[in-house]
Amino acid sequence: MAPLSEPSLAVGTVGTPVGELTVVASALGVRQVRWQGEGASAHEQAEPGAIAQLGRTLDQIEEYFQGERQAFDLDLDLQGTEFQRLVWQELARIPFGETRNYGTVAKAVGRPAAARAVGAATGRNPAPVVVPCHRVVGASGSLTGFAGGLEAKRILLAHESQVSGKREGRLPGF
Repeated sequence: MAPLSEPSLAVGTVGTPVGELTVVASALGVRQVRWQGEGASAHEQAEPGAIAQLGRTLDQIEEYFQGERQAFDLDLDLQGTEFQRLVWQELARIPFGETRNYGTVAKAVGRPAAARAVGAATGRNPAPVVVPCHRVVGASGSLTGFAGGLEAKRILLAHESQVSGKREGRLPGF
């Protein structure tokens, strides 16, 4: 991940059932969501726009885990190659409570033979949860590698299944 040396970035954390998430935001939008242990340090002079983006993001992540939000309505400021950004845009289109496999995502971005490249781009997603890379599974439907760990992926998918199934959406302990 890129170093956090820009003074215009705002950094904050939110506790979730998958551990503490650290959000990094610029005035343009969400830059990163980091898993617990990946850390980040706050900047004392973040721009007001970055602070506002951070606040919106933290609020929406809490709403997601409380079962009150199924889609994020956030500006994104993701840093990556053109192909990575294309893949991340496609991941954001996967509906809440549904999954896709890497081959399906590759076809959707116009590169049907690029399932492995899609997997690599998915693994470099700088804003997990907000850009739902947890909704991508193996061709057989199996859970595959996930930066936050397979248990976190299971929890996220179970949460979405529970909420979309019209059952009580709160995760235990949240």
